[in-house]
Amino acid sequence: MTNHYTSTAKALHWLMAILLFGLLALGFYMHDLPLSPEKLQLYSWHKWAGVTAFLLVLVRLGWRITHIPPALPASMPKLMQLAAHAGHLALYGLMLAIPLSGWLMSSAKGFQTVWFGILPIPDLLGKNKELGDLLQTIHMSLNLLFVATLVGHIGAALKHHFIDKDDILTRMLPQHSKEN
Repeated sequence: MTNHYTSTAKALHWLMAILLFGLLALGFYMHDLPLSPEKLQLYSWHKWAGVTAFLLVLVRLGWRITHIPPALPASMPKLMQLAAHAGHLALYGLMLAIPLSGWLMSSAKGFQTVWFGILPIPDLLGKNKELGDLLQTIHMSLNLLFVATLVGHIGAALKHHFIDKDDILTRMLPQHSKEN
């Protein structure tokens, strides 16, 4: 067993990192904009990227299930290993729940998602203003939880690199590769 992730796992990780940071930034930026054609366009782009992120996380989960990640260092305390696994589980759960909550919210608010302006995504709910408002709160809350979880994830990777001086961070970096 190797200490590094596969090239495919790394590519999916970094592609999703870029996409998700962009989605977060766009989401927080557009939220309080006044209603305008620009805001509607930004919402469309946000929804397109959200659908794409949802599909990529499914691919990533499929890859993760079929390709065992490198083991955590044996020197790492069991409680820390449990925290690392819980953090990854939380990240994957949120990467699934956030786009689903956005899809449900859009459906309840009566705004169908049309992926890249071409492929209509079916609404999951009928139009319902109260439910749409509740789902908007849930979507925002999940995103705030995601940001907190990301801060923990990045902080832990940096701690491992600079304080523990182990290979937890470097095994996910692009220059360290293993076959696909």
